[in-house]
Amino acid sequence: MLDYFLSAAITMLVILDPIGLAPLFLGVTAGLSREERRSVAIRASLIALGILVLFGAVGAPLLGALGITLPAFRIAGGLLLFAISFEMVFGRRTERETDGVESSAREHRLRHLSVFPLAIPLMAGPGAITAVMLLAGEAKGDPARLAMLLAITCAVIGMCLAVYLAAGWTNRLLGVTGNAILTKLLGVVLTALAVQFVIDGIRAAFLVG
Repeated sequence: MLDYFLSAAITMLVILDPIGLAPLFLGVTAGLSREERRSVAIRASLIALGILVLFGAVGAPLLGALGITLPAFRIAGGLLLFAISFEMVFGRRTERETDGVESSAREHRLRHLSVFPLAIPLMAGPGAITAVMLLAGEAKGDPARLAMLLAITCAVIGMCLAVYLAAGWTNRLLGVTGNAILTKLLGVVLTALAVQFVIDGIRAAFLVG
């Protein structure tokens, strides 16, 4: 039981990487107020937790029934992430956020941002989904191990949320110019991450084939 706990805790912590998500969160939420950033962080964390719990419970049979392989899932996540990174580098995302006049339209954009790219694929991405499915499989239906996996997943998502909420302090420290520079740099990093998702997916597809 201790071995399973350590394996699950280390795996989820390394794959979700809460500390590594902090600068990416700042980059994707550039132009939002403190309250809006907090709302997006909470909503994204809850969505990511729900997705990971769902895939841990029924992910393997669901993907199998739909004929979707994990490599294909990874490639799709990479392509979607690339679209967001492109907007971060060229500043199109901030322009769209400041162009909106109606509060309902802005709220819709905030909800969309919580789902993509924060919840999917940055938090509940192909790697995290694959990990939780494999760990659930290793539990072999043992209620104690499944409960342990759920607790670990909740704890790691909670760490991500704490890091997101603390990111506002970093945002104020950097100022307007610092945030603009950080957004561009992180856009490039996010582009590389998206490309790596695609490369890993293609490599895994060939290995499976």
